[in-house]
Amino acid sequence: MPIVGQFGSLAGLGSLILPGGAMESIGTITVGSGGAASIEFTDIPGTYQHLQIRGICKDSGGTTLYTGTMQFNGDTGSNYSTHYLQGTGSAAQAAGYASRTGIWVPQEPAGNATYFAPFVIDILDYSSTSKNTTVRAFEGNDQNASHAYEWVELASGAWFSTSAVTSIKIIAAFTAWAQHSTFALYGLRAP
Repeated sequence: MPIVGQFGSLAGLGSLILPGGAMESIGTITVGSGGAASIEFTDIPGTYQHLQIRGICKDSGGTTLYTGTMQFNGDTGSNYSTHYLQGTGSAAQAAGYASRTGIWVPQEPAGNATYFAPFVIDILDYSSTSKNTTVRAFEGNDQNASHAYEWVELASGAWFSTSAVTSIKIIAAFTAWAQHSTFALYGLRAP
């Protein structure tokens, strides 16, 4: 069952500097007991220049790393692209995919992991109706939950629609978002 966001705030995440004006909390979702297959922010106001989602997450099942899927405005069609660049300090890899049913963010540790993975996702010019919506993300994780393959990732994606973003759904990759996974949505005002 999905969880739909309520307005609130998430203290302690600090601030990430983006071009533009003031950053304001729009809403926060913290997954409760039993987990949630997806979370969703709805009725997003169109009064900001950009959006940002900050949080920590983990899957409630599985035994290896998975990647969540982000969709906008209930669009489940093959109208997205996604890309990533990962580095471990000793190795790097990159890939890109077109015609996806969502953008692959954020990365999530498996249920057997003893930690939650942090992420920051920027949704740029989300209210524009003259261009496609683009996304960039920065995330860190541990590939096998043993600290033998830790890495950071830069990811990006696009939604091939000129509709303004009014809702954001983030779907867990394997089972469900684990209890205490937290997603905080912020709006960045134009300067």
